[in-house]
Amino acid sequence: MSLTDQAAALFASCLQPSEHPGNAGIAAAIRSSLLTNGGAPGCAAVVAVEYGEHPETAAARMRWALRTVTDEPVALAA
Repeated sequence: MSLTDQAAALFASCLQPSEHPGNAGIAAAIRSSLLTNGGAPGCAAVVAVEYGEHPETAAARMRWALRTVTDEPVALAA
């Protein structure tokens, strides 16, 4: 799974940056988001909706998601 897909799944998750999740928490949030939203395409759709409805906060959340999956590689194996 690409970093972009992981970031979209993290963006679409309920996890908040203020929770300061570790690698295991990030991986769990990504897996849960993928299951809940119907895979990578569903997570991308959530991202698109949020950018349409809340562009002022969506950009900051995506920066966090991208930085998180880039800085701390996530092993998504169950």
